[in-house]
Amino acid sequence: MRKSGILLHISSLPSRYGIGRMGKAAFDFVDFLHDSETAYWQILPLSPTSYGDSPYQSFSVYAGNPYFIDFEKLEAQGLLEQEDYASLLWQRNDHSIDYELLYRSNITVLKRAFARFKEKPIRGYAFFRNQNKHWLSDYALFMALKTAHDGKPWYEWETPLAMREEEAIKTAKEKLKDEIELYSFIQFIFSQQWQALKKYANQKQVEIIGDMPIYVAYDSADVWVSPELFDLDQEKKPVEVAGCPPDPFAPEGQLWGNPLYDWDYHKKTNYAWWTSRLRHAAKFYDVIRIDHFRGFESYYAIPYGSKNAIQGRWCKGPNKQLFQHITRELPQLNIIAEDLGFITPAVRRMLKALNYPGMKVLQFAFDSNPENEHLPHNFQTSNCIVYTGTHDNQTLSGWLEDSEKKTIKYAKKYLRADKKSDIPDAMIACAWQSIAETAVAQMQDFLHADRSGRMNTPSTLGGNWQYRTTESDFSPELAKQIRRLNRIYGRAVKPAEKKTAVKKTAASETEKTETSEIKKTEES
Repeated sequence: MRKSGILLHISSLPSRYGIGRMGKAAFDFVDFLHDSETAYWQILPLSPTSYGDSPYQSFSVYAGNPYFIDFEKLEAQGLLEQEDYASLLWQRNDHSIDYELLYRSNITVLKRAFARFKEKPIRGYAFFRNQNKHWLSDYALFMALKTAHDGKPWYEWETPLAMREEEAIKTAKEKLKDEIELYSFIQFIFSQQWQALKKYANQKQVEIIGDMPIYVAYDSADVWVSPELFDLDQEKKPVEVAGCPPDPFAPEGQLWGNPLYDWDYHKKTNYAWWTSRLRHAAKFYDVIRIDHFRGFESYYAIPYGSKNAIQGRWCKGPNKQLFQHITRELPQLNIIAEDLGFITPAVRRMLKALNYPGMKVLQFAFDSNPENEHLPHNFQTSNCIVYTGTHDNQTLSGWLEDSEKKTIKYAKKYLRADKKSDIPDAMIACAWQSIAETAVAQMQDFLHADRSGRMNTPSTLGGNWQYRTTESDFSPELAKQIRRLNRIYGRAVKPAEKKTAVKKTAASETEKTETSEIKKTEES
């Protein structure tokens, strides 16, 4: 079935409180998607951000980002009063996110909400803790210890804590009991608000495509708690780290610095951690886009401590065996494989065997080579997702400014655009008219945003993940334009699809019993 989607992270939604949140603006955006008859809302990882403010470097693969919690909803629950949050400084302008201000103010407000919660607990909290006990208590302790150590990474804590010695952990749990409870409460509130938003989206015939990074951050609860999952030495230091080899765009390669997996261990444990991670992700998203999917066939390993990615080696990954196991365990899972970058015949064989939809990106298409695989006439199958650009690309207007004359000339011919300025809209239409099952564009491109609308520039630190929209951006006129595009190219969500638009996911298997289980848990 032909569908379309819009890529816009929660952080970019309109807000008076520094960053997009899961409040009215989020529900309004769902209405905008519904009115435009768009099937998918694609977002970036919902995880808490760490160093560099990147959602791809998180303190936990399970936790939600506290920055997205809506204060007005907490006020409606009796956990906040308006003066608790409205009087604080959240932003210096309406067009970008100031993460320094957020870091200071957000936790202050959530602590105020927690103080009221302790006086009058909310139903469902005990059930939430019980359902998430496999990760929540360790994550909450991790965050409490990080706070106690002024935000330092776990590998700079005292050795007994860094190595999780039994007596040190026991003492920390007793000493930091209230702080641990705070971080558990924050995750409970996040889960409440996200599930309410996702339910509303699904009811409006909108499904959520969510991003899953292949790797986890070194400074994360995941590595601190379960070092056996990763290629670490006896002191819990990485032996090698993740990245990409040099190419014409990055002469020194890309040094990501994430610890690599001990794939032998994962195989011995029947990929239990990956199964748990994906099962949890299915509660957050209807469709999961796995970043850097080629890394499961083979991955680039760089010696720990390297200053760049020039010296590295290719190592074999679990290949299709991991996902064949996942399919047996979670048969209803919907996965998109981010198959960009250095794609070898072996990677193509893996993708073909799994039959996951891959990706095409039109910004990569116009190099004057008519055989370029990203040009729509070369799409070999409809089982793919075509993007005008991803969160790592320029906006279309920015791409137009940065591209060489020969690129622009070829794009004009291919797209039959009369003027250079017509190219961005023509590229969107080209994606929508392609045979790809799903076509996706960034919200920035529908808004004709210039370079300042770019979400992320890979291999750079600072100035990323800051893009924001305003309420006036989501006009009825724009919804009408997108609806017309969806109808012309057969991608509109029809009213008749309402009852079948949302596929059953692995997460939905437990939903029928949750209400009764909440009651039982609270009573006990």
